[in-house]
Amino acid sequence: AGLELDGEALRAIARALPQDAGADPQIVEGPWTEEEAGTLARFFRGSRLAEIPAQAAKRTLVLERLSLEFEPGLRYTEREVNGILQVFHPDYAALRRYLVDEGFLSRADGSYWRTGGRTDLR
Repeated sequence: AGLELDGEALRAIARALPQDAGADPQIVEGPWTEEEAGTLARFFRGSRLAEIPAQAAKRTLVLERLSLEFEPGLRYTEREVNGILQVFHPDYAALRRYLVDEGFLSRADGSYWRTGGRTDLR
C-alpha cells in the first residue's frame, strides 16, 4: 500500500516548530545605523544569509557586512574566500563575485584581499 502524507498533520507540526530565528546579534552589531541594522536583520537568520538581496542598496549593505569577515591587510586564496562565504550562504561564488564587483574585495594573481567597507573600531 502506498503511503499518503496528511497535509493537516504536517501543517500542525510546522506550526509547532520554533519560528524563524532572527539575526544573530553579532551580525547586526558594529558600525551600522539603526536603519542599516534593521535591514541586515531582515536578510539574516541566525548567522546565515537567508537570501541575497535583489535591490542594489540592500545587497551592498549585506556585502559590506560580509566584508567584515576579511581582515584588512591579509591575503586570501579563492578557496579560503569560498570557505568563509559558504558559512553564510550556499551560493558563495555569487557572493565572491559581488564582493569583487562592488569593491569590497580585490583580486590579483589568485589571491583576494579586503579593499572596502567600514572598519569596526570597537
